[in-house]
Amino acid sequence: MDIDDVNTITVLGAGSMGHGIAEVAALAGFDVRLRDIERAFVEDGYEQIEWSLDKLVEQGQLEPDDASTTLDRVSTHVDLEDAVDDAEVVIEAVPEKMAIKKDVYQDLEAVAPEDAVFATNTSSLSITELSSVTDRPERFCGMHFFNPPVRMDLVEVISGAETTEATAALISDLAVAMDKTPVRVRKDSPGFIVNRVLVPLMNEAAWLVHTDEATIAEVDSTAKYGLGLPMGAFELADQVGIDVGYHVLDYMHEALGDRYRPCPLLESKVEADALGQKTGEGFYDYEDGEGAQVPSDRIRDDVADRLLAVLANEVAGLVGEDVADPDAIDTAVKLGGRWSDGPAKMIDEADVAHLLDVLETRHEATGAARYEPVPFLRELAASDGRFHEGDGDDVADASEYETLTVEIRDSVGHIKLDRPHRMNTITTELLDELDDAVSRLEADDAIRAILVTGAGDRAFSAGADIQSMAGGVGDANAAADISRRGQEVVAGLERVDLPVVAGIDGYCLGGGMELAMGADLRIASERSEFGQPEHDLGLLPGWGGTVRLPRIVGMGRAKEIIFTADRFLPETMREYGFLTDVVPNAEFEDRAFELARDLASGPPIAQRYTKRAMHRGWDDVDAGLDVEAQSFGLLFDTEDLMTGMTAFMGDHEPEFEGK
Repeated sequence: MDIDDVNTITVLGAGSMGHGIAEVAALAGFDVRLRDIERAFVEDGYEQIEWSLDKLVEQGQLEPDDASTTLDRVSTHVDLEDAVDDAEVVIEAVPEKMAIKKDVYQDLEAVAPEDAVFATNTSSLSITELSSVTDRPERFCGMHFFNPPVRMDLVEVISGAETTEATAALISDLAVAMDKTPVRVRKDSPGFIVNRVLVPLMNEAAWLVHTDEATIAEVDSTAKYGLGLPMGAFELADQVGIDVGYHVLDYMHEALGDRYRPCPLLESKVEADALGQKTGEGFYDYEDGEGAQVPSDRIRDDVADRLLAVLANEVAGLVGEDVADPDAIDTAVKLGGRWSDGPAKMIDEADVAHLLDVLETRHEATGAARYEPVPFLRELAASDGRFHEGDGDDVADASEYETLTVEIRDSVGHIKLDRPHRMNTITTELLDELDDAVSRLEADDAIRAILVTGAGDRAFSAGADIQSMAGGVGDANAAADISRRGQEVVAGLERVDLPVVAGIDGYCLGGGMELAMGADLRIASERSEFGQPEHDLGLLPGWGGTVRLPRIVGMGRAKEIIFTADRFLPETMREYGFLTDVVPNAEFEDRAFELARDLASGPPIAQRYTKRAMHRGWDDVDAGLDVEAQSFGLLFDTEDLMTGMTAFMGDHEPEFEGK
């Protein structure tokens, strides 16, 4: 069976996850059978889907007719045989208890179509054990959605001991059809990827407080403002539900041993029913207090070392046990945990030998199993290795790219859009290759800046390749997918810690201009032309232009550019603030590279923190100021600062090493 054979999906369980999965499946065009054990439960789930679709309409994300059509695809059932009668895939989303799920699968096996594929939405339970009560373990796998399914992009696809590659591939394709990002978990291991990373981190935070080594404020301040995580560990536990993390940890403890023994502090919160936001009280007070108010000035280096060391051990365990590779781990945690950097990348940027020493010292002092280093972490430290070793070399020999050329020179990674015969118009293939090239360059310590240009002298990029994407005309879902993919790639370019320069020579139109908006600085030749011609086509900029252009040139200028769909000369765009400089045509190549090379010689740590502070400040001024203040303080502890000060006093150019 492949994805084209799937027409009907049954979702077992109409609770918050079940009805969310059913809504996602119906939005993707599948007929959905929503089933629960009581009519009241399933009707409530159906009403929640209707409410959610109405909210999407209200927010302008869905047309009313599309919402109505989506709801019509969902039918409600109590009788199990009736619910699965014509289903190709059954997704189970009942309570996270092994005994309950096994009972469901025993009943399901008796009535489901013989060739139906079973997928369990478990967050941590053994896929192999669950599949053992069925007669189809080869057609059984995990399909772990994140809450709420309608808004969270990640789906962990987990193979059990007998899951075939065809089954895992089908469920991955199904996740893509639902507009989700599947991440393959190669081996059935408790907690899979995201929980295996986040839950032990929460546990270590609790142990720090339980043993009076740190306060909640110090731990959360360190996690949020020191390590740059989106939330403090206790703040996150309160939001998710302390009981949720505790039960996952308890299961991991039972399955994997004492290294995952839950901290008594977590257990006491669960016993007291102080579970976080949902009960009004957890580690923070949500009834009479102001909730989680994490201070930005309580960062402690020793707390950061403890948290990073535990994180490194878990990532090394996942890689060493062949559960997942570093790229999969980083993708999963960035999407599922909303981290700005993946954990493997964070460890690559740290001192692995020092983190190993932290673990060994703690293990010797306490005897606690959670501090015993896993073998792969020892190997990594002994070889002075990295999780993403070799990514930079791959870039230098990036012969696999069909639409780009990549060159590394003087610490600058130069990406050239290489479709001059089509004026460097952007295809979906180019988007994918650009995304990959940017990620590889960012992972290479030898690269200090990125330059993006177009091949030839006619165009940086004349926009999206309408001919190659014309198949989406008339298909709203396909068009939305193209928009989202372009948004993702431009956002990825924008979020890179390295300085990014767009060198523009010739036409810079539509999607090409939106791509240039993802750069930090833009330089253009005198023969260049700019414009957003989408309104002439009956469209609007779909790769972030409606959001980024007003931020760059102001709302009035952005409306002028978009609404008129006119062409604009480079001098005008410099006057508007879009361009840093306009240079003679003959000097363009040298000047563009010179700008990127100058940025590459700058202080990389300061550049990284500066971008993060500026981007946080776009959305939240106070958050941006907090990041700025903490980054300012952190930079005082770098060798780069001393290098810069010494060069300033000695009246010579500094040579920053990023230390």
